[in-house]
Amino acid sequence: MPEIEVGKVSDFFARPVVAGITLTGTLKLGDKIHIKGHTTDLELTVESMQINNVNVTEGKSGDAVGIKVIERVRPGDKVYKVTD
Repeated sequence: MPEIEVGKVSDFFARPVVAGITLTGTLKLGDKIHIKGHTTDLELTVESMQINNVNVTEGKSGDAVGIKVIERVRPGDKVYKVTD
């Protein structure tokens, strides 16, 4: 499936398991993303997203968002939106 780069991981928090992502594109709840890096290869659907600890349904280029992930990701990992 085609993928579009929409950001990069800037932070990772273990509790709760959240990736901080600096967006270079638009991301919405329900979007399928692929986080890829040296040792990271993770696909998931965005089920919750926050900006400054406030729940949002969409993030745009320049936003720093927090997204729940299912395993460790690393700063510098690239974030891709999977398109049909």
